[in-house]
Amino acid sequence: MRVLLIAGGWSPERDISLLGAQSLLETLKSLGHSVTLFTLSERLDELLDAASKHDVAFINLHGSPGEDGLVQAMLDRVGCPYQGADAAGSFLALHKAAAKAVLKRAGLRVPEGRFLTSLPEPGWDPQLPYPLFVKSNTGGSSLNMARVTSPEELRTALESIFATGCEVLVEPFIPGKELSCGVLGDSALEPVLIVPKSAYFDFHDKYAGEEGTEICPSPLPRNIVEQIRQAALTAHRALGLRSYSRTDFILKDNGELYALEVNTLPGMTNVSLVPKGAAAMGISYAQLVQQLLELALKRGNHHA
Repeated sequence: MRVLLIAGGWSPERDISLLGAQSLLETLKSLGHSVTLFTLSERLDELLDAASKHDVAFINLHGSPGEDGLVQAMLDRVGCPYQGADAAGSFLALHKAAAKAVLKRAGLRVPEGRFLTSLPEPGWDPQLPYPLFVKSNTGGSSLNMARVTSPEELRTALESIFATGCEVLVEPFIPGKELSCGVLGDSALEPVLIVPKSAYFDFHDKYAGEEGTEICPSPLPRNIVEQIRQAALTAHRALGLRSYSRTDFILKDNGELYALEVNTLPGMTNVSLVPKGAAAMGISYAQLVQQLLELALKRGNHHA
């Protein structure tokens, strides 16, 4: 097949996108596909023409553009199939505050939070217990996120993130085990138990590839594992997603499971979570990539 591998973009996660694209490029070629690596930030105006000359697109973008639905909407216009969520599902999942409302309505537990569209007045009290997480409402990969333990640190974090032009979500720290669970097609993958090297699973932990950070299969009881898998499927379906996704969770010691956020274009580097969850179920990295292409083609495109 002629595959258009779309990477790069202009979000703070550009480098992560390009890193994952290298693994995908090699794998797609090894599967016998003809691959064109398309760096979006340099050639946005050429995307429609390039897509029209390929059988399928593989989107490996993180943040905006990519997870915001822009690229998906453009591909729809020329009838080029692609893996992952459509434009509406992508946009909804990327907007953390909106996605939380959908997940809560679907019966999942989500952290209480404060959604801010502008910097509050000095002395603003979120009326949430410290420590708090302050993060970009539409960011990912633990970029533009801070853990704060005092009003002074909160103010500094708010000013820093608002300076980037992002909306902000403030949530309390929920103690418990960090887990991530992917969905592939109509089935949930094996959850990954995350053991942070730092205070939380930050950018360095995610991409340094340090041994022991991520455990899959997890040592959790099977009934708990199945609860997590079902919750990932619930989140995937509630947001109207397709092909694949990944939901991050916190499992409290009392058994309560909290859904934190849903990623519609999960990382695809050799240390990424979805490939690890797939491998634990006997699906190799190459098989995962091929299955995503087949899901894209099977679904086709009805918006051209």
